[in-house]
Amino acid sequence: MANNLDRQYQKLLQNVLENGKSKKDRTGTGTLSTFGATIRHDMSEGFPILTTKKVAFKTMVTELKWFLRGDTNIKFLQDNNCKIWDGDYEKSGRTDGELGPVYGKQWRDINGIDQLENLITGLISNPDSRRHLVDSWTVEDLDKMTLPPCHYSFQCYVADGKLSLMWNQRSADLFLGVPFNISSYGLLLLLLCKETRLEPGELIGNFGDVHLYTNHLKQAAKQVNRSGFKLPLVKLSCYDIYRGDFDVELVKYQSHSAIKAPLSN
Repeated sequence: MANNLDRQYQKLLQNVLENGKSKKDRTGTGTLSTFGATIRHDMSEGFPILTTKKVAFKTMVTELKWFLRGDTNIKFLQDNNCKIWDGDYEKSGRTDGELGPVYGKQWRDINGIDQLENLITGLISNPDSRRHLVDSWTVEDLDKMTLPPCHYSFQCYVADGKLSLMWNQRSADLFLGVPFNISSYGLLLLLLCKETRLEPGELIGNFGDVHLYTNHLKQAAKQVNRSGFKLPLVKLSCYDIYRGDFDVELVKYQSHSAIKAPLSN
């Protein structure tokens, strides 16, 4: 049974394969790139995780916990077998484990301001506000980061007792990064719903530079031709969003096999 999330994602893959412009990039790999795209997902249709290839759910969860903790040291990731930041850390030349004031620092401590706490407080006390926003693009911090934020902000919206979340992403690594981003923000939305006692509404992703690395083109073409399955559900328990401490189970996740592709760092 196909699902709308996979169909939208496959359309993005197909568009880049057919219309992408050749561009250079910081990794030296090269990309095919388009500019501007949006994915919208109704959370009532299931948890937003792709089924046209297997997504490393546990790795995504570990990274989100790391963000929520306000952590910026790679040790937590490595202790939990999450290797997606290893390449950027190695290129940085640092030996103290620090990645600079990346996502967790931005979310939890900008000059003493906890944006996550402010967000949750605002959603509860003033749900109709248009200021339910978390911003990770602190200009004076960018040069201190191992990698500036690819997904640089997210905004929440409440209507009819439902909470929706929209994130903005300047750089969308379509084959490897975006599947993680979709599921990560979907899980964040569910955690925020638990804190605010709202029902999940819609998940929206806005992408700027939407690209496929040139060593991902064959893999993308393979995924385009797969049919999706019904989306799974998740069960959350024992959660503390501020400590990045929660148990989550993916229920009835049916997917095609993973498609291996090299990381470009």
